[in-house]
Amino acid sequence: MSEHNNYLVNGHAKLSCSKKATDNLAAVESNEERNIVNGPFSSDITRNYVARFQRTQQYIRQTCEPQYYSDYLQLDKLLSCQLPVTERAEDKAHDETLFIIVHQVFELWFKQILFELDSIIEILSCIEIFCDKRLALVLHRLERIKQIEDVMIQQIEIIQTITPQEFLDFRDYLFPASGFQSYQFRLFEEKLGIRNEMRPNEGWLNSLREEHRKLIQQAQQAPCLFDLVERWLQLLPFREFRGYNFSQSYKEATDNMLQVDWSIIEQHYEGEDKEKALRELERTKKAFQSAYDRATHEHLIQTGQRRLGFRATGAALLIMLYEDEPMLHTPALILRAVVDVEDKLNLWRYRHAQMVRRMIGGKVGTGGSMGHAYLRSTVDRYRVFGDLANVSTLLIPRRLLPELPSELREQLTYYHRMEKLDRTFFDRGGSGESLDDYL
Repeated sequence: MSEHNNYLVNGHAKLSCSKKATDNLAAVESNEERNIVNGPFSSDITRNYVARFQRTQQYIRQTCEPQYYSDYLQLDKLLSCQLPVTERAEDKAHDETLFIIVHQVFELWFKQILFELDSIIEILSCIEIFCDKRLALVLHRLERIKQIEDVMIQQIEIIQTITPQEFLDFRDYLFPASGFQSYQFRLFEEKLGIRNEMRPNEGWLNSLREEHRKLIQQAQQAPCLFDLVERWLQLLPFREFRGYNFSQSYKEATDNMLQVDWSIIEQHYEGEDKEKALRELERTKKAFQSAYDRATHEHLIQTGQRRLGFRATGAALLIMLYEDEPMLHTPALILRAVVDVEDKLNLWRYRHAQMVRRMIGGKVGTGGSMGHAYLRSTVDRYRVFGDLANVSTLLIPRRLLPELPSELREQLTYYHRMEKLDRTFFDRGGSGESLDDYL
Protein backbone atom coordinates (compact mmCIF):
# COMPACT_ATOMS: atom_id res chain seq x y z
CA MET A 1 0.00 0.00 0.00
CA SER A 2 1.43 3.36 -1.01
CA GLU A 3 2.06 6.26 1.35
CA HIS A 4 -0.61 8.17 -0.55
CA ASN A 5 -3.14 5.48 0.21
CA ASN A 6 -2.11 5.37 3.85
CA TYR A 7 -2.77 9.09 3.96
CA LEU A 8 -6.27 8.51 2.64
CA VAL A 9 -7.04 5.64 4.99
CA ASN A 10 -5.57 7.01 8.17
CA GLY A 11 -6.65 10.60 7.66
CA HIS A 12 -3.24 12.13 8.28
CA ALA A 13 0.26 12.12 6.86
CA LYS A 14 2.94 9.79 8.14
CA LEU A 15 5.00 11.68 10.68
CA SER A 16 8.61 11.22 11.70
CA CYS A 17 8.36 11.83 15.43
CA SER A 18 11.95 12.57 16.35
CA LYS A 19 12.74 15.11 19.09
CA LYS A 20 14.03 17.51 16.46
CA ALA A 21 10.80 17.18 14.48
CA THR A 22 8.76 17.84 17.62
CA ASP A 23 10.77 20.95 18.37
CA ASN A 24 10.40 22.14 14.78
CA LEU A 25 6.62 21.58 14.92
CA ALA A 26 6.40 23.71 18.05
CA ALA A 27 8.38 26.42 16.28
CA VAL A 28 5.99 26.37 13.30
CA GLU A 29 2.97 26.62 15.62
CA SER A 30 4.61 29.55 17.36
CA ASN A 31 5.30 31.20 13.99
CA GLU A 32 1.68 30.72 12.96
CA GLU A 33 0.45 32.43 16.07
CA ARG A 34 2.74 35.41 15.37
CA ASN A 35 1.83 35.46 11.63
CA ILE A 36 5.46 35.25 10.54
CA VAL A 37 5.54 32.05 8.49
CA ASN A 38 7.99 32.71 5.67
CA GLY A 39 6.08 32.42 2.38
CA PRO A 40 3.87 29.79 0.73
CA PHE A 41 5.09 26.27 1.58
CA SER A 42 8.54 27.75 2.04
CA SER A 43 9.48 25.35 4.81
CA ASP A 44 9.93 21.57 4.71
CA ILE A 45 8.78 21.63 8.32
CA THR A 46 5.47 23.13 7.20
CA ARG A 47 4.92 20.44 4.61
CA ASN A 48 6.08 17.39 6.48
CA TYR A 49 5.46 17.80 10.18
CA VAL A 50 2.14 19.59 10.66
CA ALA A 51 -0.57 16.98 11.10
CA ARG A 52 -3.84 17.43 9.28
CA PHE A 53 -5.92 18.02 12.41
CA GLN A 54 -3.59 20.88 13.37
CA ARG A 55 -4.03 22.78 10.11
CA THR A 56 -6.37 25.61 11.01
CA GLN A 57 -7.95 27.89 8.41
CA GLN A 58 -5.48 30.61 9.38
CA TYR A 59 -2.54 28.23 9.05
CA ILE A 60 -3.63 26.99 5.59
CA ARG A 61 -4.17 30.50 4.22
CA GLN A 62 -0.78 31.65 5.50
CA THR A 63 1.21 28.67 4.21
CA CYS A 64 -0.57 27.84 0.93
CA GLU A 65 0.09 29.71 -2.26
CA PRO A 66 -2.99 31.77 -3.20
CA GLN A 67 -4.93 30.01 -5.95
CA TYR A 68 -6.14 31.49 -9.21
CA TYR A 69 -9.03 29.68 -10.96
CA SER A 70 -7.25 29.13 -14.27
CA ASP A 71 -4.02 28.01 -12.62
CA TYR A 72 -5.76 25.68 -10.18
CA LEU A 73 -7.57 23.89 -13.01
CA GLN A 74 -4.52 23.99 -15.29
CA LEU A 75 -6.71 25.47 -18.01
CA ASP A 76 -3.77 26.53 -20.17
CA LYS A 77 -2.84 22.85 -20.51
CA LEU A 78 -6.40 21.55 -20.64
CA LEU A 79 -7.58 23.93 -23.35
CA SER A 80 -4.50 23.51 -25.49
CA CYS A 81 -4.69 19.71 -25.85
CA GLN A 82 -7.38 19.65 -28.55
CA LEU A 83 -5.29 19.20 -31.69
CA PRO A 84 -7.42 18.17 -34.67
CA VAL A 85 -5.37 16.05 -37.06
CA THR A 86 -7.27 17.47 -40.04
CA GLU A 87 -6.05 20.94 -39.13
CA ARG A 88 -2.46 19.79 -39.21
CA ALA A 89 -3.15 18.06 -42.52
CA GLU A 90 -4.61 21.33 -43.91
CA ASP A 91 -7.97 19.63 -44.45
CA LYS A 92 -9.84 21.07 -41.48
CA ALA A 93 -13.04 19.30 -40.45
CA HIS A 94 -15.18 21.46 -38.17
CA ASP A 95 -16.70 18.54 -36.22
CA GLU A 96 -13.41 16.91 -35.27
CA THR A 97 -12.99 19.31 -32.34
CA LEU A 98 -16.27 18.14 -30.80
CA PHE A 99 -15.24 14.52 -31.39
CA ILE A 100 -11.98 15.11 -29.52
CA ILE A 101 -13.54 16.99 -26.60
CA VAL A 102 -16.28 14.40 -26.01
CA HIS A 103 -13.74 11.58 -25.90
CA GLN A 104 -11.40 13.57 -23.66
CA VAL A 105 -14.29 14.12 -21.26
CA PHE A 106 -15.01 10.38 -21.34
CA GLU A 107 -11.41 9.76 -20.31
CA LEU A 108 -11.65 12.30 -17.48
CA TRP A 109 -14.73 10.52 -16.19
CA PHE A 110 -12.94 7.17 -16.48
CA LYS A 111 -10.14 8.65 -14.38
CA GLN A 112 -12.59 9.71 -11.67
CA ILE A 113 -14.35 6.34 -11.75
CA LEU A 114 -11.02 4.56 -11.30
CA PHE A 115 -10.17 6.90 -8.44
CA GLU A 116 -13.44 6.04 -6.67
CA LEU A 117 -13.20 2.34 -7.51
CA ASP A 118 -9.64 2.09 -6.18
CA SER A 119 -10.78 3.59 -2.88
CA ILE A 120 -13.69 1.11 -2.68
CA ILE A 121 -11.35 -1.80 -3.38
CA GLU A 122 -8.94 -0.57 -0.74
CA ILE A 123 -11.68 -0.28 1.91
CA LEU A 124 -13.15 -3.70 1.14
CA SER A 125 -9.71 -5.31 1.21
CA CYS A 126 -9.25 -4.05 4.80
CA ILE A 127 -12.66 -5.10 6.15
CA GLU A 128 -12.55 -8.03 8.57
CA ILE A 129 -16.08 -7.88 10.02
CA PHE A 130 -19.30 -7.90 8.00
CA CYS A 131 -20.88 -4.75 9.49
CA ASP A 132 -17.83 -2.50 9.26
CA LYS A 133 -18.79 1.18 9.56
CA ARG A 134 -16.82 1.96 6.40
CA LEU A 135 -19.51 0.24 4.33
CA ALA A 136 -21.42 3.53 4.33
CA LEU A 137 -18.47 5.12 2.52
CA VAL A 138 -18.38 2.23 0.04
CA LEU A 139 -22.06 2.79 -0.72
CA HIS A 140 -21.55 6.54 -1.07
CA ARG A 141 -18.77 6.10 -3.63
CA LEU A 142 -20.66 3.45 -5.58
CA GLU A 143 -23.53 5.92 -5.85
CA ARG A 144 -21.11 8.53 -7.15
CA ILE A 145 -19.87 6.16 -9.85
CA LYS A 146 -23.49 5.56 -10.86
CA GLN A 147 -24.07 9.29 -11.25
CA ILE A 148 -20.95 9.63 -13.39
CA GLU A 149 -22.14 6.78 -15.59
CA ASP A 150 -25.46 8.56 -16.06
CA VAL A 151 -23.61 11.63 -17.31
CA MET A 152 -21.52 9.49 -19.67
CA ILE A 153 -24.65 7.91 -21.14
CA GLN A 154 -26.18 11.35 -21.74
CA GLN A 155 -22.92 12.51 -23.28
CA ILE A 156 -23.39 10.10 -26.18
CA GLU A 157 -26.28 12.27 -27.34
CA ILE A 158 -23.83 15.15 -27.82
CA ILE A 159 -21.53 13.19 -30.11
CA GLN A 160 -24.58 12.01 -32.08
CA THR A 161 -25.04 15.59 -33.25
CA ILE A 162 -22.22 14.74 -35.69
CA THR A 163 -23.85 13.28 -38.79
CA PRO A 164 -22.38 10.20 -40.51
CA GLN A 165 -21.27 12.34 -43.45
CA GLU A 166 -19.61 14.86 -41.13
CA PHE A 167 -17.79 12.00 -39.38
CA LEU A 168 -16.46 10.77 -42.72
CA ASP A 169 -14.83 14.18 -43.20
CA PHE A 170 -12.16 13.19 -40.69
CA ARG A 171 -12.53 9.44 -39.97
CA ASP A 172 -9.78 8.31 -42.36
CA TYR A 173 -7.29 10.55 -40.58
CA LEU A 174 -7.81 8.66 -37.29
CA PHE A 175 -6.36 5.32 -38.44
CA PRO A 176 -5.29 3.20 -36.53
CA ALA A 177 -6.39 4.98 -33.32
CA SER A 178 -9.52 3.50 -31.75
CA GLY A 179 -11.57 3.47 -28.56
CA PHE A 180 -10.34 -0.13 -28.53
CA GLN A 181 -7.14 1.41 -27.11
CA SER A 182 -8.71 3.22 -24.14
CA TYR A 183 -6.56 1.70 -21.40
CA GLN A 184 -8.55 3.48 -18.66
CA PHE A 185 -11.76 1.84 -19.84
CA ARG A 186 -9.95 -1.52 -19.87
CA LEU A 187 -8.75 -0.85 -16.32
CA PHE A 188 -12.35 -0.14 -15.30
CA GLU A 189 -13.40 -3.51 -16.74
CA GLU A 190 -10.52 -5.37 -15.07
CA LYS A 191 -11.07 -3.75 -11.69
CA LEU A 192 -14.75 -4.69 -11.80
CA GLY A 193 -13.84 -8.31 -12.46
CA ILE A 194 -13.86 -9.00 -16.21
CA ARG A 195 -11.23 -11.62 -16.96
CA ASN A 196 -9.50 -12.77 -20.15
CA GLU A 197 -11.60 -15.93 -20.45
CA MET A 198 -14.66 -13.72 -20.89
CA ARG A 199 -13.13 -11.91 -23.88
CA PRO A 200 -13.30 -13.31 -27.43
CA ASN A 201 -9.56 -12.76 -27.96
CA GLU A 202 -6.57 -10.91 -26.53
CA GLY A 203 -5.92 -8.81 -29.62
CA TRP A 204 -7.03 -5.70 -27.76
CA LEU A 205 -4.11 -6.06 -25.34
CA ASN A 206 -1.57 -6.12 -28.15
CA SER A 207 -3.01 -2.88 -29.53
CA LEU A 208 -1.88 -1.00 -26.41
CA ARG A 209 1.48 0.59 -25.78
CA GLU A 210 3.83 -1.28 -23.47
CA GLU A 211 3.31 1.01 -20.47
CA HIS A 212 -0.47 0.66 -20.77
CA ARG A 213 -0.25 -3.12 -21.17
CA LYS A 214 1.68 -3.27 -17.90
CA LEU A 215 -1.06 -1.33 -16.09
CA ILE A 216 -3.66 -3.79 -17.37
CA GLN A 217 -1.55 -6.79 -16.42
CA GLN A 218 -1.03 -5.41 -12.91
CA ALA A 219 -4.77 -4.97 -12.54
CA GLN A 220 -5.33 -8.55 -13.69
CA GLN A 221 -3.08 -9.81 -10.88
CA ALA A 222 -4.76 -7.72 -8.15
CA PRO A 223 -8.04 -8.42 -6.33
CA CYS A 224 -10.99 -6.97 -8.24
CA LEU A 225 -14.32 -5.66 -6.96
CA PHE A 226 -15.99 -9.03 -7.57
CA ASP A 227 -13.37 -10.85 -5.47
CA LEU A 228 -13.73 -8.43 -2.58
CA VAL A 229 -17.54 -8.33 -2.61
CA GLU A 230 -17.53 -12.13 -2.51
CA ARG A 231 -15.03 -12.10 0.37
CA TRP A 232 -17.16 -9.54 2.25
CA LEU A 233 -20.32 -11.62 1.79
CA GLN A 234 -18.52 -14.66 3.20
CA LEU A 235 -18.08 -12.72 6.45
CA LEU A 236 -21.85 -12.67 7.10
CA PRO A 237 -22.18 -14.42 10.50
CA PHE A 238 -25.93 -15.11 10.64
CA ARG A 239 -26.46 -18.01 8.23
CA GLU A 240 -26.19 -20.35 11.20
CA PHE A 241 -27.01 -18.98 14.65
CA ARG A 242 -27.69 -20.90 17.87
CA GLY A 243 -29.58 -23.73 16.22
CA TYR A 244 -31.01 -21.64 13.38
CA ASN A 245 -29.93 -22.72 9.90
CA PHE A 246 -30.83 -20.36 7.07
CA SER A 247 -30.36 -22.98 4.32
CA GLN A 248 -32.70 -25.42 6.04
CA SER A 249 -35.28 -22.72 6.76
CA TYR A 250 -35.16 -21.56 3.13
CA LYS A 251 -35.48 -25.14 1.84
CA GLU A 252 -38.59 -25.78 3.92
CA ALA A 253 -40.20 -22.52 2.78
CA THR A 254 -39.51 -23.13 -0.93
CA ASP A 255 -40.60 -26.77 -0.72
CA ASN A 256 -43.94 -25.69 0.76
CA MET A 257 -44.35 -23.03 -1.91
CA LEU A 258 -43.55 -25.46 -4.73
CA GLN A 259 -45.96 -28.02 -3.28
CA VAL A 260 -48.79 -25.48 -3.50
CA ASP A 261 -47.84 -24.70 -7.10
CA TRP A 262 -47.74 -28.41 -7.96
CA SER A 263 -51.24 -28.92 -6.50
CA ILE A 264 -52.60 -26.04 -8.59
CA ILE A 265 -51.06 -27.45 -11.77
CA GLU A 266 -52.46 -30.91 -11.04
CA GLN A 267 -55.95 -29.54 -10.49
CA HIS A 268 -56.23 -26.93 -13.23
CA TYR A 269 -53.94 -27.94 -16.12
CA GLU A 270 -54.19 -30.76 -18.64
CA GLY A 271 -52.28 -32.19 -21.56
CA GLU A 272 -49.45 -30.18 -23.11
CA ASP A 273 -50.09 -27.14 -20.89
CA LYS A 274 -49.69 -29.33 -17.81
CA GLU A 275 -46.41 -30.83 -19.05
CA LYS A 276 -45.05 -27.37 -19.84
CA ALA A 277 -46.05 -26.05 -16.41
CA LEU A 278 -44.46 -29.02 -14.64
CA ARG A 279 -41.20 -28.57 -16.57
CA GLU A 280 -41.12 -24.91 -15.57
CA LEU A 281 -41.80 -25.88 -11.96
CA GLU A 282 -38.89 -28.33 -12.06
CA ARG A 283 -36.55 -25.60 -13.35
CA THR A 284 -37.69 -23.33 -10.54
CA LYS A 285 -37.05 -26.10 -8.01
CA LYS A 286 -33.47 -26.55 -9.27
CA ALA A 287 -32.87 -22.82 -9.03
CA PHE A 288 -34.03 -22.82 -5.40
CA GLN A 289 -32.01 -25.96 -4.73
CA SER A 290 -28.79 -24.25 -5.81
CA ALA A 291 -29.22 -21.85 -2.88
CA TYR A 292 -29.26 -24.54 -0.17
CA ASP A 293 -27.48 -27.52 -1.74
CA ARG A 294 -23.73 -27.01 -2.20
CA ALA A 295 -23.31 -29.85 -4.72
CA THR A 296 -25.95 -28.36 -7.02
CA HIS A 297 -24.32 -24.94 -6.79
CA GLU A 298 -20.81 -26.31 -7.42
CA HIS A 299 -22.08 -28.08 -10.54
CA LEU A 300 -23.41 -24.76 -11.85
CA ILE A 301 -20.00 -23.17 -11.23
CA GLN A 302 -18.19 -25.98 -13.03
CA THR A 303 -20.48 -25.66 -16.04
CA GLY A 304 -20.00 -21.88 -16.19
CA GLN A 305 -23.54 -21.02 -15.10
CA ARG A 306 -22.41 -19.43 -11.81
CA ARG A 307 -19.37 -17.51 -10.65
CA LEU A 308 -20.24 -16.45 -7.11
CA GLY A 309 -19.43 -19.08 -4.49
CA PHE A 310 -22.02 -21.05 -2.50
CA ARG A 311 -21.52 -19.28 0.84
CA ALA A 312 -21.49 -15.80 -0.72
CA THR A 313 -24.62 -16.58 -2.73
CA GLY A 314 -26.42 -17.73 0.41
CA ALA A 315 -25.33 -14.58 2.23
CA ALA A 316 -26.58 -12.35 -0.59
CA LEU A 317 -29.92 -14.18 -0.58
CA LEU A 318 -30.31 -13.82 3.18
CA ILE A 319 -29.54 -10.09 2.93
CA MET A 320 -32.08 -9.50 0.17
CA LEU A 321 -34.80 -11.58 1.85
CA TYR A 322 -34.42 -9.86 5.21
CA GLU A 323 -33.23 -6.43 4.08
CA ASP A 324 -35.77 -4.72 6.36
CA GLU A 325 -33.68 -5.76 9.35
CA PRO A 326 -31.64 -2.68 10.29
CA MET A 327 -28.21 -4.29 10.10
CA LEU A 328 -28.91 -5.75 6.64
CA HIS A 329 -30.30 -2.59 5.05
CA THR A 330 -26.98 -0.99 4.04
CA PRO A 331 -25.56 -4.30 2.75
CA ALA A 332 -28.67 -4.71 0.57
CA LEU A 333 -28.16 -1.20 -0.83
CA ILE A 334 -24.52 -2.02 -1.57
CA LEU A 335 -25.45 -5.18 -3.48
CA ARG A 336 -27.97 -3.22 -5.55
CA ALA A 337 -25.45 -0.44 -6.17
CA VAL A 338 -22.84 -2.91 -7.42
CA VAL A 339 -25.36 -4.39 -9.86
CA ASP A 340 -26.42 -0.88 -10.91
CA VAL A 341 -22.82 0.12 -11.66
CA GLU A 342 -22.50 -2.83 -14.03
CA ASP A 343 -25.95 -2.29 -15.56
CA LYS A 344 -25.18 1.36 -16.28
CA LEU A 345 -21.83 0.39 -17.78
CA ASN A 346 -23.64 -2.04 -20.08
CA LEU A 347 -26.19 0.61 -20.95
CA TRP A 348 -23.30 2.89 -21.92
CA ARG A 349 -21.84 0.06 -24.01
CA TYR A 350 -25.19 -0.44 -25.75
CA ARG A 351 -25.70 3.28 -26.45
CA HIS A 352 -22.12 3.53 -27.69
CA ALA A 353 -22.62 0.54 -29.98
CA GLN A 354 -25.82 2.08 -31.36
CA MET A 355 -24.00 5.35 -31.95
CA VAL A 356 -21.24 3.52 -33.84
CA ARG A 357 -23.82 1.68 -35.98
CA ARG A 358 -25.42 5.01 -36.81
CA MET A 359 -22.06 6.57 -37.68
CA ILE A 360 -20.35 3.83 -39.71
CA GLY A 361 -22.96 1.12 -40.27
CA GLY A 362 -21.30 -2.26 -40.78
CA LYS A 363 -17.79 -0.92 -41.53
CA VAL A 364 -14.71 -2.25 -39.73
CA GLY A 365 -13.50 0.02 -36.89
CA THR A 366 -10.42 2.21 -37.35
CA GLY A 367 -8.56 -0.03 -34.92
CA GLY A 368 -9.38 -3.19 -36.88
CA SER A 369 -12.27 -4.47 -34.75
CA MET A 370 -15.60 -5.57 -36.22
CA GLY A 371 -17.06 -2.19 -35.28
CA HIS A 372 -20.70 -2.30 -34.22
CA ALA A 373 -20.88 -6.11 -34.22
CA TYR A 374 -18.00 -6.35 -31.73
CA LEU A 375 -19.32 -3.58 -29.48
CA ARG A 376 -22.83 -5.04 -29.41
CA SER A 377 -21.50 -8.48 -28.42
CA THR A 378 -19.78 -7.08 -25.32
CA VAL A 379 -23.11 -5.96 -23.82
CA ASP A 380 -24.21 -9.54 -23.12
CA ARG A 381 -20.82 -11.22 -22.77
CA TYR A 382 -19.19 -8.97 -20.16
CA ARG A 383 -21.28 -9.71 -17.07
CA VAL A 384 -19.48 -9.79 -13.72
CA PHE A 385 -22.29 -9.47 -11.17
CA GLY A 386 -24.94 -11.48 -12.97
CA ASP A 387 -25.25 -13.85 -9.99
CA LEU A 388 -26.14 -10.94 -7.71
CA ALA A 389 -28.66 -9.64 -10.24
CA ASN A 390 -30.20 -13.11 -10.47
CA VAL A 391 -30.75 -13.39 -6.71
CA SER A 392 -34.20 -12.02 -7.49
CA THR A 393 -34.95 -15.44 -9.04
CA LEU A 394 -34.50 -16.98 -5.59
CA LEU A 395 -36.65 -14.53 -3.64
CA ILE A 396 -39.96 -15.64 -2.11
CA PRO A 397 -42.94 -13.46 -1.09
CA ARG A 398 -42.74 -11.82 2.33
CA ARG A 399 -45.95 -13.52 3.44
CA LEU A 400 -44.20 -16.91 2.97
CA LEU A 401 -40.88 -15.82 4.49
CA PRO A 402 -39.95 -17.77 7.64
CA GLU A 403 -39.68 -15.66 10.79
CA LEU A 404 -36.17 -15.20 12.11
CA PRO A 405 -35.57 -16.38 15.71
CA SER A 406 -36.03 -13.54 18.21
CA GLU A 407 -32.41 -13.82 19.38
CA LEU A 408 -31.17 -13.42 15.82
CA ARG A 409 -33.49 -10.48 15.13
CA GLU A 410 -32.13 -8.80 18.25
CA GLN A 411 -28.60 -9.19 16.86
CA LEU A 412 -29.71 -7.54 13.62
CA THR A 413 -31.18 -4.49 15.37
CA TYR A 414 -29.49 -1.26 16.37
CA TYR A 415 -30.69 -0.34 19.84
CA HIS A 416 -29.69 1.28 23.15
CA ARG A 417 -30.72 0.05 26.58
CA MET A 418 -31.81 3.06 28.71
CA GLU A 419 -33.03 3.19 32.28
CA LYS A 420 -36.37 4.95 32.78
CA LEU A 421 -34.80 7.97 34.48
CA ASP A 422 -32.37 8.34 31.57
CA ARG A 423 -35.10 9.10 29.06
CA THR A 424 -34.24 12.78 29.25
CA PHE A 425 -31.31 11.75 27.05
CA PHE A 426 -33.83 12.20 24.25
CA ASP A 427 -34.93 15.71 25.31
CA ARG A 428 -35.91 17.96 22.44
CA GLY A 429 -33.85 21.05 21.73
CA GLY A 430 -31.88 20.79 24.97
CA SER A 431 -34.82 22.33 26.85
CA GLY A 432 -34.74 19.83 29.68
CA GLU A 433 -38.26 18.71 28.92
CA SER A 434 -38.87 14.99 29.21
CA LEU A 435 -39.88 12.94 26.21
CA ASP A 436 -43.02 12.03 28.24
CA ASP A 437 -44.25 15.61 27.83
CA TYR A 438 -44.80 14.92 24.13
CA LEU A 439 -46.59 11.59 24.45
